Amino acid sequence: MNQTVLKVSLVAFAFFVSFNTIVAQSDGNNAITTAAPFLNINPDSRAAGMADAGVATSPDMNSQFLNPAKYAFMEEEMGVSVSFTPWLRKLVNDINMSTATFYYRLDKMQTVSASLRYFSMGTIEFTDGIGTPLYSGKPNEFAIDAAYSRVLSDKFSGAVAFRYIRSDLTNGYSETGDLQAGNAFAADMAFYFKQPMKVNRNDAEFTAGINISNIGSKISYDGINKEYIPTNLKLGAGYAMELDKYNSISFALDINKLLVPSNQIRPDDAGENWVDPNEGKSVPAAIFGSFNDAPGGFQQEMQEVTFSLGAEYWYDKQFAIRAGYFHEHENQGNRKFASAGFGLKFNMFTLDASYIIPMVQNNPLANTMRFSLSFDLSDMR
Repeated sequence: MNQTVLKVSLVAFAFFVSFNTIVAQSDGNNAITTAAPFLNINPDSRAAGMADAGVATSPDMNSQFLNPAKYAFMEEEMGVSVSFTPWLRKLVNDINMSTATFYYRLDKMQTVSASLRYFSMGTIEFTDGIGTPLYSGKPNEFAIDAAYSRVLSDKFSGAVAFRYIRSDLTNGYSETGDLQAGNAFAADMAFYFKQPMKVNRNDAEFTAGINISNIGSKISYDGINKEYIPTNLKLGAGYAMELDKYNSISFALDINKLLVPSNQIRPDDAGENWVDPNEGKSVPAAIFGSFNDAPGGFQQEMQEVTFSLGAEYWYDKQFAIRAGYFHEHENQGNRKFASAGFGLKFNMFTLDASYIIPMVQNNPLANTMRFSLSFDLSDMR
């Protein structure tokens, strides 16, 4: 890889990797990196208020991002939502992610949905190997999704989603002509389960969900080297109950693991060149091998799992308060933060917002806010 390509990749990618590694500078740091990591940024403000716990929470208009199978049990017939996330504001002031989501119920059994995620990396100055300015550009990445969800029983639903991904790290610029935007295709497979019950004569519900996302092709920026996209496994459970006529509360727990090879880049036998033993591994082999490929064995595999614990309180189904805690092992990025959020529902629209409170020093995610505005369009059918 020439110097310009290397510099572009490092500069653009650092915005993402930094929040995994800047607070994890120990010798044991082994954080996993992938191409197009924006795919694992959750834009849903409701889930963000619960520390990104959302694969098993009640259905909402942004279910597309964490578990599209939940759409099958949406009470509203049609809706649209837009979200905005200023990203890594502690480092730079012009990185943002904007999303739009739409869903439509075909009948009592089937629902379709679509979404667009657009990630702007702000303005970047590209230089050659000795630091001479070459070009000023605005790299960006986006993903277009379409999903189909279906009720499989009165308690169980499933969904599949298909995704086109484009990652343009140079905004079309290439000094030598060998650099290009990366393209990939991926799919998600998701399921959702709910079990209504009674607790002290009040309605309650246990829920569970699973979403395997970004199962797809590798991505290349030069037509030669290929990188994995962030194939991801998300499992979760939830419990919700009505306290009385006006008050309800719910709890959610998610566990998350990247289904890509563990970081094993190391010097070769001569101790000179850096080699990656997983470079030629196929996507299916990487997914299944991701459960037992860590150099540190089972202990390191468990370190690669993150946890999200969240709670949500609703008053009269009009005002919500949320809180959560996210935990990641220090050797995998050390993202540890609390979250807070709120929701307001007025007739046909809902406003959600969330805020990150870091639990470690020098966290680039500090003070990150997310906003979502959703509209119930059922009356337009």
